[in-house]
Amino acid sequence: MMRFLTSGESHGQALVAIIEGFPAKLKVAKDDLDRELARRQMGYGRGGRMKIERDQVEILSGVRKGMTIGSPICLKISNRDWSNWSQAMAPFEQSGQEEVEIKADPVLRKVQTVVTAPRPGHADLSGALKYGFDDLRDIIERGSARETAARVGVGAFAKLLLKEFGINVGSYVIKIGTIGTEEAFPLTLEQQEQVDHSPVRALDPKVAVEMIKAIDQAKKDQETLGGIFVVYVTGLPPGLGSHVHWDRRLDGQLAQAVMSIPGIKGLEFGLGFKTAELPGSQAHDPIAYLPERGFFRSKNNAGGIEGGISNGEPILLKAVMKPIPTLYRGLPSVDLETLEQVRAG
Repeated sequence: MMRFLTSGESHGQALVAIIEGFPAKLKVAKDDLDRELARRQMGYGRGGRMKIERDQVEILSGVRKGMTIGSPICLKISNRDWSNWSQAMAPFEQSGQEEVEIKADPVLRKVQTVVTAPRPGHADLSGALKYGFDDLRDIIERGSARETAARVGVGAFAKLLLKEFGINVGSYVIKIGTIGTEEAFPLTLEQQEQVDHSPVRALDPKVAVEMIKAIDQAKKDQETLGGIFVVYVTGLPPGLGSHVHWDRRLDGQLAQAVMSIPGIKGLEFGLGFKTAELPGSQAHDPIAYLPERGFFRSKNNAGGIEGGISNGEPILLKAVMKPIPTLYRGLPSVDLETLEQVRAG
């Protein structure tokens, strides 16, 4: 059984991840890992942080001479903006001289300021109430989506392992705001390559143009947009997961993994919520058999999973991302210190 843990704050020195249970003798190239991190930073309309960070993986353990050795893999992704935050995010109290330097430097003074206005849509207030913090910075830093960079590094290792078994994982965007469709299906390798070159990761170039226009308009309006993306898995054999226990069901495990990404508010497999509109005779996937193919389904409404177990068809899921709650204009909030109405975003 493989598992992983991540550590690190958004503006801390680095993000760290440890992978336990990864098999030995798998060839690993640094370029493959960094390529996945670069993909994370792509996308039209991304924030200024992406221009600062050019993420690269540093392997601290578990890999030797381009091959995994069976011991825990530890990877590190440095935060290039650390120099501006090294004092604000220092693990110990500042000395008197350092406090003077902070007050004299407008950049350091800005990042050092205690944050007391919780931003709606973020973990700020709920986290502060849970842990009793007066400074929201202690919640903001770990609650940031920056943590997903470490998960992408872990996922890069997972993709290399899956590739050894002929299993392919792909993704694309089907909707941004009101532009797009909700139709989902696995892509060919050629289609996936086309998506990877799209600034909005859309398959249809005409739809991509309209998505870009919508993003530009939202920026002019000082707004943000949400969207829907598809993840598919092909080449997966039947039998992964289990019907025996709740925590071994494959769809449950995938749902937790996707829903734990900051900003994800909904998830469906196959036809998902549309299944509720169909009679049972149309909702379920008929079983067929051919000697050269074995058992298969004539359609894939289930999204490749039945009873918590993969059935041999492509896994197909869609996830809904809410609009990023960090807004230019902010939203009404209440300051923790003064209890007065403020705007935070």
